[in-house]
Amino acid sequence: METETKHHLAKWWKYTDNGKILCTLCPRYCTIGEGQAGFCFIRQNINNKLYSIGYGRPTGFAIDPIEKKPLNHFLPGSQILSFGTAGCNLGCKFCQNWSISKAKLDSTNSLYASPEKVVELAKKYSTPSIAFTYNDPIIFGEYVIDISKIAREENIKTVMVTNGYIDKEARKEVFEFIDAANVDLKAFSEKFYHKLTFSHLEPVLDTLIWLKKETNVWFEITTLLIPNENDSDEEINKMCEWIVENLGDEVPLHFTAFHPDFKMTDKNKTPSETLFKARKIAINHGIKFCYLGNIWDEIGHTTFCPKCKKPIIKRSWHDLVEYSLKNGHCKYCGYKINGFF
Repeated sequence: METETKHHLAKWWKYTDNGKILCTLCPRYCTIGEGQAGFCFIRQNINNKLYSIGYGRPTGFAIDPIEKKPLNHFLPGSQILSFGTAGCNLGCKFCQNWSISKAKLDSTNSLYASPEKVVELAKKYSTPSIAFTYNDPIIFGEYVIDISKIAREENIKTVMVTNGYIDKEARKEVFEFIDAANVDLKAFSEKFYHKLTFSHLEPVLDTLIWLKKETNVWFEITTLLIPNENDSDEEINKMCEWIVENLGDEVPLHFTAFHPDFKMTDKNKTPSETLFKARKIAINHGIKFCYLGNIWDEIGHTTFCPKCKKPIIKRSWHDLVEYSLKNGHCKYCGYKINGFF
């Protein structure tokens, strides 16, 4: 990789009356004093200016199947260049990537990679897309914009794997050149968001509606089901009802199994039955594409045609084993499947 660069001046901030800096990137709106960092660790007040110290400093790259993001309706079967930085703007007690998201850059082996270098890597390994993932890319929004802009010019797609917790103004710029997203809808209760993520539900719902109504970004939704926290029939019913009403019945929904991690090691992993039941609820609400993750389940990994009900994409974990689409249509009945194929 390249040699270290000086810190990158951040966007989305202003001075407060008491001489501190207000970061306006996410709904946390941190007030940051000289020498301090925001909640996310990587936006810092240095000499009374806000810098994005995560800019150009990935904590490592990997090439993943795109199904791992998870995205099942966006270039299925393709590979994606994935990376994140340190830090996160949420404080999820159940974080499955906490060694990255809760790391500070000085304690993380970060490289330096310019936006051009990231796009070059995607070309070198012939991956048709790049994922901003592992921690939350919202917090390194400046880096996301610069990479996704160059990628668009080079005909490489970009993907945000995100919690959706972003300010209404900032998101217009961060998502401007983004092609697809997987948004974590972590629960459907304010109590859960407040208690277990130190954030709020409403801004995430607002981002989802905005993605649907005001952008061309392809997006899918993931909910990690945690025993006795967000897995009740009542909550899943409410969530599915809201999705159909506000986003439509063709947005793919992924229910994934929790495993004990970070500050919730006392919890049991999610029983498979919970995921089967959640999928059933979603289908009963008319959701056409509902998937299961972190468990082996042939039906939960398969895309079925909503019209003729035949399996049209079969997967074994993250691998494609059967593909029965022709130009994005079911090869059996011709029904157009929503997504990018």
